Amino acid sequence: MTDDRSPARAVASLRGLAVGDAVGACYFIPLNQPLLADRRLPPDPWYWTDDTEMACSVLAVLRDRGHVDQDALAHSFAEHHDFDRGYGAGVNRMLRLIRQEGADWREQAQGMFSGKGSWGNGAAMRVAPLGAWYGSADLDRVVAEATASAEVTHTHPEGVAGAVAVAVAAALAADSDLTGHAFLDEIAERTPPGLVRDGIGNAMTLLPLTDPRSAAASLGNGRYISAPDTVPFCLWVAAKNPNNFQNAFWDTAIVGGDIDTTCAIVGGIVAARVGVAGIPEDWLKRCEALPEWVGLGSGLA
Repeated sequence: MTDDRSPARAVASLRGLAVGDAVGACYFIPLNQPLLADRRLPPDPWYWTDDTEMACSVLAVLRDRGHVDQDALAHSFAEHHDFDRGYGAGVNRMLRLIRQEGADWREQAQGMFSGKGSWGNGAAMRVAPLGAWYGSADLDRVVAEATASAEVTHTHPEGVAGAVAVAVAAALAADSDLTGHAFLDEIAERTPPGLVRDGIGNAMTLLPLTDPRSAAASLGNGRYISAPDTVPFCLWVAAKNPNNFQNAFWDTAIVGGDIDTTCAIVGGIVAARVGVAGIPEDWLKRCEALPEWVGLGSGLA
C-alpha cells in the first residue's frame, strides 16, 4: 500500500469494473442488443461475470497480504470460482483441479495452449484495482505486481503485457492528471515489447478520431478474446474519456465484441480517477452487489 488513499481508489476501481462488466454482459442477451445502438440501458438487475469475481480476489489478496501473493491469489480464484459466471474452458478446468485435486497452479498455467500459455484478456480484465491500489508513485512496483497477478493464469508474454498495461493505466488514472497522448505514451513505456505495446502505439495515432467504431476497426474490440485484440482499444477509450464514466462506457460498449470485458477494463480505469461518486448512482444501485468476502466493510470501503 502506498498511502491512505489506496483502499478508496482500489474500491472505486473495483466498483467501476463491476458496473461495466455487469451492464456490458447484458448486451449479449438478444432482446437487449437493439438497445445498444441507441445507447439505452438494459433492464435490471445487472449481474457481473468472472471478470468481477476474479478482480475481487485480486483486491482481497492485496488487502490481506499487502502485495500479490501468487499462491494466495490462485487459491482465492479457486475457492470463489463460480462456473456459471462465464469463465473460459481452460480456466474453468484449471480452477476446478486446484480446488478439488490440489493441482499446482504453476503447472496448470504453464501448460495452457500446448505449453505456450494463455494470451487471452483474462489477466487484463481483473487488474485495474491493483493499479489503483498502488497509484503512480512507483510504476515499477505496479508493473511487477501486475506481472505476478497475471502469471497465476496467463503465462504468455502478451497475456502478461495486457495486464501490465491496464494496471499502469489505472495507476495513472488514480493520482495523475495525464490524459490523451501523454497517458498512452507513459503506459507504452511500461508495457513489455510485443503486440499489446504496438497496439498502444497505434492507439496514440488514432486519438484524433471521434467515433470509437473507427478506432475499434483498427485496434480490435475483444472479439478474439486476446490481450492484443482488447487492451489497446480500451486504453484508447480511457485516454479519450478520462473523467466521464458514462461516456467511456458507451464508447466502449457501442463497438460490440467482448463487451463485458472491455467495459470492465474501461470502467476500472476511469473509476480509479472519478471515484465512486463519478459512477452514476442509479447504475450502482441496479448492479449486483459485490460479494461479502471481498471485505468492503473491513477497512476497504
